[in-house]
Amino acid sequence: MLRAFLTTSAILASVVLANARLPGFSSADSHSLFKRISSGCSTSGAASCSSGSVGNTCCTESPGGLLLQTQFWDTNPSTGPSNSWTIHGLWPDNCDGTFEENCDSSRDYTNIAGLLQAQGASDTLSFMQEFWVDINGQNEQFWEHEWATHGTCMSTLEPSCLPSGSPTGAEAVAFYQTVVKLFKSLPTYDWLSQEGITPSSSKTYTLSDFTSALNKASGFTPALNCNGNTVNQISWYFHLKGSIIDGNFVAIDTPASGSCPSSGLKYPLKSGSSTSTSAGTSPTGSPGGLPSKATISALTSSGSSLGGLLSAGKWSTQTPGTYTISGSSNSFTLTSSKGACAVTSGEFACGGSSSSTFSAVTSGSNLLLAFQGSTAFSSDASPSGQAQETVFTGSSHSVQFSLTLIST
Repeated sequence: MLRAFLTTSAILASVVLANARLPGFSSADSHSLFKRISSGCSTSGAASCSSGSVGNTCCTESPGGLLLQTQFWDTNPSTGPSNSWTIHGLWPDNCDGTFEENCDSSRDYTNIAGLLQAQGASDTLSFMQEFWVDINGQNEQFWEHEWATHGTCMSTLEPSCLPSGSPTGAEAVAFYQTVVKLFKSLPTYDWLSQEGITPSSSKTYTLSDFTSALNKASGFTPALNCNGNTVNQISWYFHLKGSIIDGNFVAIDTPASGSCPSSGLKYPLKSGSSTSTSAGTSPTGSPGGLPSKATISALTSSGSSLGGLLSAGKWSTQTPGTYTISGSSNSFTLTSSKGACAVTSGEFACGGSSSSTFSAVTSGSNLLLAFQGSTAFSSDASPSGQAQETVFTGSSHSVQFSLTLIST
């Protein structure tokens, strides 16, 4: 089940950030990391929400011209590196304080990982697999949700606004690329750490500690949200000059208060997560460390362990096989005594001549196996005795489970 998604209303306020550059992210990176379509829109005109009427909604975001880049600090279970916040999304609030959601179901794309890979955005996908992660390990569903709920409501990403001949889903690819790029410009963890605000199991802070530190580093004040007294989300606000595809984001102070109290704020430690060298670079490790050899155990939807994978890739309650892992947490292959492991027509099996690429995702103390960004696997039945069940990617079969890598 996906996490509950916070909605935010907004009241307009504008303080312009002059063409800021991102710490740890140079102009050269934008060319090497992102293969992007071009909107053809000017970025020298008025920003969104600056006038009552908009003539060309392909080049001015309207009515959702108040944009929120939202980030999570997840600790129960932990997600992402221990020294970085993670991406929630990019939301287009209307300029009048209302918002729209789920604007075009005909563009509710699925298999986001495949879409990104097919359109030359594999680097974006790799970053998302570490920094845009779901608290329950359902990354693919999380990415689909953010696009369908918020991306389809962005006027500058309407298919009619794209260059002629753009492939299906190009606007969604541009959405994910822009969210990643914008997130890289907002190293919330680093900015807090520079002022001595670091996660702790015992220390508490005031709301002013957070907002003052972030304003000092960025020049603007974001909104902080809490679960009780525990900080768990931040929203950075922007207007936009031009298109979501390649426009200039103009930072503004938060127009509305978040939900955190004024004092006694907890900023808890993440557990079982790796660190990254900086929020502006690619992730550098897997949660808890990626083992070179592992068995693969099955976790049912109820959270209980039930057998594991044999060396041929079948699910069984018999002694599981040992798998050799080659690569990094973002991209690795699996090999058993039967041979290379691959997903063919949605079926996982080992022993053929070809191999597939997998990734690892943290969920609490577990290191979950993921294929194309999703940790969901399923079978037609649960194994018992000598029975062996075929493992399929996704959750379309009757028994759903996740697969945990256990170091040997």
